[in-house]
Amino acid sequence: MLRPMNRRHFLGTAAGAAAASALPFRAGASGDPLKMQAAWINDAEFAGYFLAMDEGYYADEGMALTYLPGGPDVIPESTIIAGRADLALTTPDTTIKAIVEQGAPFKIIGTQYQKNPLGIVSLASAPINSPEELKGKTLAVPPVNVISVEAMLKLNGIDPSEVNIVPYAYDPTPLIQGEIDASLDFTTNVPFTISQQGVEAVSFLLYDFGFTTFNDTVVVTQEVLDTKRDQLVTWLRASRKGWEENFKDPAAWPPKWEGTHFAGTGRTIENEVYFNQAQQPLIEHPDGIFALTDDGIEKCLSALGEVGIVGNAEMFDTSLLAEI
Repeated sequence: MLRPMNRRHFLGTAAGAAAASALPFRAGASGDPLKMQAAWINDAEFAGYFLAMDEGYYADEGMALTYLPGGPDVIPESTIIAGRADLALTTPDTTIKAIVEQGAPFKIIGTQYQKNPLGIVSLASAPINSPEELKGKTLAVPPVNVISVEAMLKLNGIDPSEVNIVPYAYDPTPLIQGEIDASLDFTTNVPFTISQQGVEAVSFLLYDFGFTTFNDTVVVTQEVLDTKRDQLVTWLRASRKGWEENFKDPAAWPPKWEGTHFAGTGRTIENEVYFNQAQQPLIEHPDGIFALTDDGIEKCLSALGEVGIVGNAEMFDTSLLAEI
């Protein structure tokens, strides 16, 4: 999931940014139509939806789902503002920031990741396993994520000046070559990428050290919530079923999609299997996939507050999950 995390200030560019990077996938020839905007290109991050489409879970619920892949030029919130999709998977910081600063009419109705996959990646030969161990080290961080890393450090009693933070361009080569000590990246994917170079990597999540945010939050506009509530509940139910089936054996499904959903991405099936296995504990929840608990919402809002994004529980609607 090597994605440029540049989804900021999107409402002014909704028309141009909402075009999908690949052709849409339509599941079910008839039924209630619903359009879903994914957060990134087709990879294991969206395995549960691929399974639900291919196994007919949406069609069985009477839904004709159109799945829109994402990409570096796709801002999911823009897609639903422009009316090109009914729901989107987003990062909660951009969504809540848009609600607070731009009055965006969004509601978060679920979350795919209970724990954000973003974390600190280092080499197993010189492991960094905690914020404390970052002191005196060189950490490469994408510019848009510096504020989140600094918040995580402060939450652990570390002055950011004690860590040499340098820009990161989503390329693990400097880490492999020893030019930096660690990087901020997606723990579900980058360690595998590094291992393909014959080097082992370790990682820890920002979430596990205080920066407790969701990721791939399920977002709709208030209008869609008001007019398509039953369809949204249906989507949540069928999608949850897809994820549950996927996680019964995370290694089983990615090979089935080599010539379909994963075709042309340039990623190996071994990579997608690693990804699918790594994300399972970050997605599953005792209350079911997509769960929004009061505790989880409070933790997410608290973490975002550390970076100056002050939201509230009214930005979430947990009632649809109760109807699944």
